Amino acid sequence: MKAPFSRFALALALVGSLSLTSALRAEDGFIELFNGKDLEGWTPSSENPESFSVQDGILVVKGGRSHLFYTGEVNGAKFKDFELKARIKTMPGANSGVYFHTVLQAEGWPETGYEAQVNATHKDPKKTGSLYGVKNYVVLAEGQDVPKGGESKVFADPPHVDGEWFDYHITVQGERIVIRVDGKVTVDYTEPEGGPASPGFAGRRLGEGTFAIQAHDPDSEIHYERIAVKPL
Repeated sequence: MKAPFSRFALALALVGSLSLTSALRAEDGFIELFNGKDLEGWTPSSENPESFSVQDGILVVKGGRSHLFYTGEVNGAKFKDFELKARIKTMPGANSGVYFHTVLQAEGWPETGYEAQVNATHKDPKKTGSLYGVKNYVVLAEGQDVPKGGESKVFADPPHVDGEWFDYHITVQGERIVIRVDGKVTVDYTEPEGGPASPGFAGRRLGEGTFAIQAHDPDSEIHYERIAVKPL
């Protein structure tokens, strides 16, 4: 009699655990933008659209310069105040980025919005956790100088390593942008009146817009497992 009771109790515990997990997820308020099956709700730029594919539930970013813009139904693809969470893995020498407050653009680097850099070992010294060109998390290779433009802080190592998943958390509320890598704050920036003074970034302004994932170059490979948003 003890064995059936134990199995029944275990089943009830599992059901209760699953219900609690579901409730916590619902309370969390995050909405998945990537379905893990295909690129539904996303539109690649016209240059090198083949740089984006879905393989075994993962968004694989590999190929020539291109950008994948969220154009789905969530919030009408327009976000102002939000939290964005992504789970990302970089391969050696890879470079990518997560744009926000941007708009669909056919070619070139997005001219509007901000970029949260994704890069552990690419030659660009601006690493993951940077608000690109505005407030930079910098790791210098031998012979490299601190990059010009924006504010840079130099560190000995990037905030994550290639080949391992890390959690990226971007929060925009009012004029404030906070970026976290694996729970650690790398950027806490308040946009001044008129926007950042960094040369070459006239379109870097907070307002509203969508998100975009960057394919940087043919030698870069980056995996995105999760992209989820909570409008604030």
